[in-house]
Amino acid sequence: MDNLFSHAGGSTPEPGDAPGALDPLILTVTVPGHVAQAFAGFTDHTHLWWPLESHGVYGAGSYVEFEENLVLETADDGRTSIWGTIDDWQPPLSFHATWHPGSTALWSTELRVAFRAVAEGTEVRLIHDGWEGAEDPAAARAEYAAGWPIVLERYVRFMGGSPDETKTEAL
Repeated sequence: MDNLFSHAGGSTPEPGDAPGALDPLILTVTVPGHVAQAFAGFTDHTHLWWPLESHGVYGAGSYVEFEENLVLETADDGRTSIWGTIDDWQPPLSFHATWHPGSTALWSTELRVAFRAVAEGTEVRLIHDGWEGAEDPAAARAEYAAGWPIVLERYVRFMGGSPDETKTEAL
């Protein structure tokens, strides 16, 4: 009997090789300032730039923050929604989290954000993957493909940069 955990031909498939697999979203922006400033702007001051009116669970008037190992939105009436759980926190270089705003951890995707120094300031690279964890993988990817540029444009503006520097690519 063949091993249930082996792949035909003995090779390990690469990401995106499986039939119907969806490529990760990769977005890169450049913001002025040092890496530590860019990281703090993204994680400590999220409530100042995140477009909650269009990309939040509770809308305008709510508050989003990185709190301990969670990304959390709090409504003005005190209700909370966990957007994700941080499982790798490497300030000021990167973080990795499950990602499920408006859903449950059962339907989570994966988010990694990395920060590196470049001549113009700091390059911020966002990789959103793990679509197979979403309730409707293709719809989730399409929604985030449309939404992340809007979110990152607000971040770039908050950091004093030009939103024209946003690039989206697929692996």
